[in-house]
Amino acid sequence: MSIAEQTRVMKTNMVVRQLPPRRNGRWAGYLHLLMARMRELQREPEVVFWVFVFPLLLATGLGIAFRNKPSDASSVAIVAGPGAQQAKSLLERSPQRSSFKIDVQDGEAARKGFRLGKYDLVIEPGGTGALRYRYDPARPESVLARALANDALQSAAGRKDVIATELVTSSEPGSRYIDFLIPGLLGMNLMNSGMWGIGFALVDMRQRKLLKRFVGTPMRRGHFLLALVSSRLVLMIIEIGLLLTLGVLVFHMKVLGSILAIVLLGSVGAMCFGGVGLLTASRAQKIESVSGLMNLVMMPMWIFSGVFFSYERFPAVIQPLIKALPLTALNDALRASILEGTPLIHLWPRLLVMAAWGGISFVLALKWFRWT
Repeated sequence: MSIAEQTRVMKTNMVVRQLPPRRNGRWAGYLHLLMARMRELQREPEVVFWVFVFPLLLATGLGIAFRNKPSDASSVAIVAGPGAQQAKSLLERSPQRSSFKIDVQDGEAARKGFRLGKYDLVIEPGGTGALRYRYDPARPESVLARALANDALQSAAGRKDVIATELVTSSEPGSRYIDFLIPGLLGMNLMNSGMWGIGFALVDMRQRKLLKRFVGTPMRRGHFLLALVSSRLVLMIIEIGLLLTLGVLVFHMKVLGSILAIVLLGSVGAMCFGGVGLLTASRAQKIESVSGLMNLVMMPMWIFSGVFFSYERFPAVIQPLIKALPLTALNDALRASILEGTPLIHLWPRLLVMAAWGGISFVLALKWFRWT
């Protein structure tokens, strides 16, 4: 018998066992997509800078610029003429003399310097010993200089205070600008990374025709979008850890809330802005288009949501609209937890605002999303 005939007989007598097909679980696709997204982030070195390094540099620079230090001396110009030397001598003899930088200038130079911001206050002595103050009520430093100069001149001229007063300085952690700033930077960074990290990546995949290839795979649309959003949670934990560590070690900030509560707030914020980012990029075709849309969405929150200064400065009529913004809710919740130690149960209105924004945005993105 030939070798070929022997091989046919062996194949005929061989019993082939077929293994049952392997079935993936319901969430297997989501888990694979999430791991793929995390591996993609490793190949984007710019993410490390903008998500981790840039917020640290920004917090350090602003913390140094607005650190606790003695108040700046007010620049005062005295118009040359009769009574100018007497006014200067009174300021130099007053107990508040260290609060002034005094120049004697002619009238035109003094007024020009005041108009250009070189001087905070112009003092114009009159012929009868009276003084005229030229100040700008719209400039806080000018208003302060007028009050200090008047008080110093009156005291040096012999005015006696009727009521005894005592000055007590207080500058403790929790009341400083850096304590207000770091939670705001943390909220802003969660918004930026959620919007840009998801919206930019989604449109980039659409432009490179990667989304078109996903259409032919047995993958749920919801799993794909959810994997994009939840990939920000890993980065969120690192962001919170780095910024809080910087605040505690460098600026001696006191964290009164629990770390678990802060991480939970950050998670809700990251998911919220991830949903908004998905909605923004759900139909955008080009990077330029999604960049304009995201800037349009984020610009009001950069201005109104109290990142660098309190939104209480805005008119009361728009306060309800400001408090309805997701970044306002996140910043308020982070400051309440970090600086005051407020329990999560008392932060439910802000959590509800973020959950509403994130949930509604994700549902709309899931409905309007297009692969091509």
